[in-house]
Amino acid sequence: MVGLISNPRSRFLKVKCSDCGNEQVMFGSASTRIICQVCGKTLADPTGGKAKILTKIISVLE
Repeated sequence: MVGLISNPRSRFLKVKCSDCGNEQVMFGSASTRIICQVCGKTLADPTGGKAKILTKIISVLE
């Protein structure tokens, strides 16, 4: 019984705000708008599937 559990299709992402440089973690399939916790800039918008990332992705967290 190998392979019953599939790999997740989305991951957590570490992103960096292009305005203030704040780094924060977000879910790759976010269902709500993600805003910077420091300056309020929109970092990602929901699309119904994977979020549309509007800033730089620093790393993908495993």
